[in-house]
Amino acid sequence: MLVREKKTIRMRMQGVAASHARTDVSIRGLTKVIDEPVERGGSNMGMSPTETFAASLIGCTNVISQKIAHRMGIEFASMTVRLDAEFDRRGVTLAQDVAVPFPSMTLQMDVTIDATSEQMAQLQMELAMYCPIAKLIRASGTVLTEVWTITPTTQAAC
Repeated sequence: MLVREKKTIRMRMQGVAASHARTDVSIRGLTKVIDEPVERGGSNMGMSPTETFAASLIGCTNVISQKIAHRMGIEFASMTVRLDAEFDRRGVTLAQDVAVPFPSMTLQMDVTIDATSEQMAQLQMELAMYCPIAKLIRASGTVLTEVWTITPTTQAAC
């Protein structure tokens, strides 16, 4: 029997305000604490909302890159994704409406993979096409830069 994947899904989650700074978010039987650091009145039990947002870009970059590579018949031996984001806090401090809260973000991907330069160019192009978090970030006006450091698997073994 052929199983068809749904083209769209509905995500439903719930957030319970545990305090003025902490929210316990539940989805799929999981609970994630989103909290502010102590210096901003929180209890530091989780990432802040803006840190959670930025972290989702790292997670999405990993997942979508891995899917694309797998489909291309190549596999990452290792992948580390770092993010450097400029964040204009005037909005969250209620000082001023900020049209683009994250003016710039730079993703640094350090990967070990056996892939040709053509395969890597294809992977990078498709990542920009398919990562929904990156697409939303770019559409918001944020300048999103990706910097790839690629080490061939055979060179890493030396």
